[in-house]
Amino acid sequence: MATESSAPRPGRPVRGSDSGRPVMAALDLLGRRWTLRILWELSQAPAGFRDLQRRCERMSSSVLSTRIAELTEAGLLAPQDDAYRLTPLGADLVTALGPLTAWSHRWAAETEPPGGRLG
Repeated sequence: MATESSAPRPGRPVRGSDSGRPVMAALDLLGRRWTLRILWELSQAPAGFRDLQRRCERMSSSVLSTRIAELTEAGLLAPQDDAYRLTPLGADLVTALGPLTAWSHRWAAETEPPGGRLG
């Protein structure tokens, strides 16, 4: 019996939004454990399952399998030649996160404790 995926999708209720507004669905998907790390690693280079698991500090295989399924269903990843790669939509998402990365560096600099660096 096929089950409905738990991957957040626009138009379906998600955490924080009964209407499933696209931005809320995206935030629900991106807020899941390891999702951003997987996207980051695959933005550097495609990877097979074991290589991706190693690059993600050996996350559990069950979590990696679940996240790959969710990200594939969401149209952000695709299998290719025994590896996973970002789709054009996935690559666009990584590019869209660029301003957030820049902001996080500014935030870190402005909140750095006197005489020390944040980890």
